[in-house]
Amino acid sequence: MMYHLLFFFLKLLSYIPFGVLYVLSNCLFYPIYYIVRYRRKVVRKNLTESFPEKSEQEIKRIEKEFYRFFVDQVLESCKMMTISPEEISRRMKFTNVEAANAVFRKGKSIALYMGHYGNWEWVPSIPLCMEKNVMAVQIYHKLSNENMDRLMLNNRERLGAISVEMRKTARFITDMMKNGKVGIVGFIADHSPRKKDARHFLSFLNHDAPVLTGTEKIIKHYNFEAWFLNVKRIKRGFYEAELVRVHENPKELPDFELTALYFQMLEKMIVSQPELYLWTHNRFKYAKRE
Repeated sequence: MMYHLLFFFLKLLSYIPFGVLYVLSNCLFYPIYYIVRYRRKVVRKNLTESFPEKSEQEIKRIEKEFYRFFVDQVLESCKMMTISPEEISRRMKFTNVEAANAVFRKGKSIALYMGHYGNWEWVPSIPLCMEKNVMAVQIYHKLSNENMDRLMLNNRERLGAISVEMRKTARFITDMMKNGKVGIVGFIADHSPRKKDARHFLSFLNHDAPVLTGTEKIIKHYNFEAWFLNVKRIKRGFYEAELVRVHENPKELPDFELTALYFQMLEKMIVSQPELYLWTHNRFKYAKRE
């Protein structure tokens, strides 16, 4: 019952034209930022520690811009329920696609490093610009709320992408390769590992931060090429996502160097438009402190 109510409400929301949706977003910003104050302490702490060179005034400006974008991103994600392939292709443009398709034609697959940056919920529209024989796969962490998890999966798979639960990654990729398929497999690998799994640390946004290294192990084990999705917000509701090759043969790299390259590229992207990163996540709770 709850699922059907949520589905009905979000579907109604998805029919609202973008112009009206952004008016709604402008209105929602004020109670979320000033009254609810959703995770404001975490956001301020993350920004202050990540950008020590910025003044308090600059930090507050980025903070407000982040919350404005945060509301936009939530409402934009609802549009995935009904948006047409033509409309999403106009608003979420992928570039350097031909270079990726050339890799697939050679019979190789790509692991696509991504971040919680920009509107990552629109990335599952990528099958629209890939060759038809390419599997577009996203690795995801199952939500504890079953109804929300089901809704998110419907959204993410509506335009042809396949969602694979994190714990089933190895089995899925093994089967994909056994069946002679090639694919582009998306990994959002920027969150903090659990405390007991915090073994490898890298410099990231002015922190000595623990990082997830499982993606690197998977890439090397299956001999995938490693690529990165470099996202820019062109204007409200319009993004450009460039497919960038990180390394053609990651097996040649020393342990953890691929992960370091990913975080360097991610940091550079975040610094360019800091308001687009998910600052509400307590990313640095297990960072080493002096």
